[in-house]
Amino acid sequence: MEVEKPTPKANELLIKVHAATVTLGDCELRSMKFQIWWIRPMVRLGFGVFRPRRSILGQEVAGTIEAIGTDVTKFKVGDKVFGPTGFGLGAYAEYKT
Repeated sequence: MEVEKPTPKANELLIKVHAATVTLGDCELRSMKFQIWWIRPMVRLGFGVFRPRRSILGQEVAGTIEAIGTDVTKFKVGDKVFGPTGFGLGAYAEYKT
């Protein structure tokens, strides 16, 4: 899937992704098959009833900062970073804000 390279907002970083975790949660989201059956309705409500709201999965990302927003002061271009994506997902992309 081709997506446009994101542009960081004033308080965001643009990370060139070098690595992302593959978790059981990602696999379950992709297949919509969960080990605990009663979780499925709640996940459907949160992530999309008929189709996924987020087409790119991935919950944890590691990479290098390629650009920073105007309000960012604690990081600089070239810094190596890692962390969770939260409910935004998207760590499997080439770039993540």
